[in-house]
Amino acid sequence: MSSDAPGFELPLRLLLAFRMLIDELHAELARQGHPDLRPMHGFVMQAIGPRGTTAVELGRMLGVSKQAAGKTIDTLERVGYVERTTDSHDTRRKIARLTPYGMDALNRSARIFDDLRARWAHELGEERLQALEADLRKVTPDGLWRLDTPGWFGSL
Repeated sequence: MSSDAPGFELPLRLLLAFRMLIDELHAELARQGHPDLRPMHGFVMQAIGPRGTTAVELGRMLGVSKQAAGKTIDTLERVGYVERTTDSHDTRRKIARLTPYGMDALNRSARIFDDLRARWAHELGEERLQALEADLRKVTPDGLWRLDTPGWFGSL
């Protein structure tokens, strides 16, 4: 079966679907008390994770410079999602850690994504959505957590 759709439509539709999900997530996060979060912050907070990380490590994970990672940490610290602490094993190292407010944002994000997926299942049908997810798993590499998207977008 051939499609009349031009080849460029597929990546644009996938990007549009991603954008819609992220925009809906952030609108709901704002309603639930997290109005300062931006899409980039989700990648950063996932990369910081529950154990914390340094600006150098964060930059490496995100595919951005140490300076760009440090500026983002500054922003997240200013709005209460991240705090800086001294590494107990090496007092020269500063570790960025998520605050309880930051963890709350991540936990709410997970629940909101579940709700958004349920809406898609209602609209498309659970079977079709499961088939779409299965097909996307076939054509994408294993390793769900590629956090270097911000750096990749910046390199375009």
